[in-house]
Amino acid sequence: MSNPTTRVRAGEDRAPLSRLYALVANDEDARTCTDISEEACREVPGNFFKIILANLLSKIGDLLINPKTVLAWLIGAVGAPAALAGALVPIRESGSLIPQLLIGAWVRRHPVRKGFWALGAVLQGLCVLGMALAVWHWRGLAAGLAIVGLLVIFSLGRGFCSVAMKDVQGKCIPKSRRGRLTGLASTLSGLATLAVGVLLFGRDQEPGLLFYSVLLAAAGLAWWLAAAVFASVDEFKGETAGGGHALREALASLNLLVTDAPFRDFVITRALLMASALGSPFLVVLAQKQGQGAALLGGFLVASSLASTLSASVWGYMADASSRQVMMRGGGLAALVCLGVAAVALLAPEAGWLAAFYPVAFFVLSVAHSGVRIGRKTYLVDMAGGTKRTDYTAVSNTVIGVLLLVVGGISTGVSVVGAQWALVFLGLMGALGTFWSWRLKEV
Repeated sequence: MSNPTTRVRAGEDRAPLSRLYALVANDEDARTCTDISEEACREVPGNFFKIILANLLSKIGDLLINPKTVLAWLIGAVGAPAALAGALVPIRESGSLIPQLLIGAWVRRHPVRKGFWALGAVLQGLCVLGMALAVWHWRGLAAGLAIVGLLVIFSLGRGFCSVAMKDVQGKCIPKSRRGRLTGLASTLSGLATLAVGVLLFGRDQEPGLLFYSVLLAAAGLAWWLAAAVFASVDEFKGETAGGGHALREALASLNLLVTDAPFRDFVITRALLMASALGSPFLVVLAQKQGQGAALLGGFLVASSLASTLSASVWGYMADASSRQVMMRGGGLAALVCLGVAAVALLAPEAGWLAAFYPVAFFVLSVAHSGVRIGRKTYLVDMAGGTKRTDYTAVSNTVIGVLLLVVGGISTGVSVVGAQWALVFLGLMGALGTFWSWRLKEV
């Protein structure tokens, strides 16, 4: 047992961090800790900033291996078939979501779960470093398959991080402060990715293979640093459930979609609001017809980073008041942008101002997606506690992973007629998602 002097000294060491937390979170005392344990409440200031730092490092890693830019370029640079580049984004997204039903069944058996996030981050860093080595040792199809194969394992690591993050955050951060944590992390990540993006795409010459390999190595190190930071989070033991076979437990968890009406409505809402994420590529496709190449691509990168930097903290604070309303507003804004861009593309396809219009529209769509993302993450964490939070995360992510492939395939098929018609489809889907979020209960 520690003596009073030790406890006082520990409190003094944490005082500056506590004051900073009180300033950021608008906390004057521990009265907000109504849904976490007393011991967890004492560690909130330190855990708040550790989780933010781990998120920041992982976001930088994500930017440095963005499948739409860095990995897609590498596929071409090593002489691999171009078809492999088209598989990168679906693999990274659905590959991390679909296995989460099994991952969640395993994770919920353990009373302390921060290690699973650290494991996922280490695995992602290892895979990215493997990609850096692969492009120096192989060329052509072999190098391309190595990148895709490592991305599959990388996506599995993302699945571990996704399941564990929501549960650890729910145990370590009070309910009324989770939205601003997510928002502040996104804002800081937006600033960091904006700076890195300008350095990456603000060059006059096309970077060589060495430059991109260094980026991959830096991304790997960023994930390993993130794992070390997250492993230092002061997480206390929580509820555990299930000792049976993981697959049997996972299939049983799917029954939540039948028996738990509020959760089912949330999954339907989240599925419909996928439109905020799926609309971006089609907006870029329309913009590419303006023929301004790399400069326009740089404009989209800056627009995306600025959107996260400027809006995420605002969305986060709003989500602490009502995450449901944040989903409504973000979804409604995304639907308006998709339908508005489609209308412009149909009515004025050759207008001279489109080169400036598309990055602005992309910025607004990114703001909307940030709101949808922060709103639905905060809503999910707040709507359940204990092992149910892990089940909710795993089931919803697995279902969304499957639906992502389905809806992505439908919107791609519609885009054969024209990218603007894909945006019409997604805009109507987002409008329905906005209505469905209105039907949700406040949490």
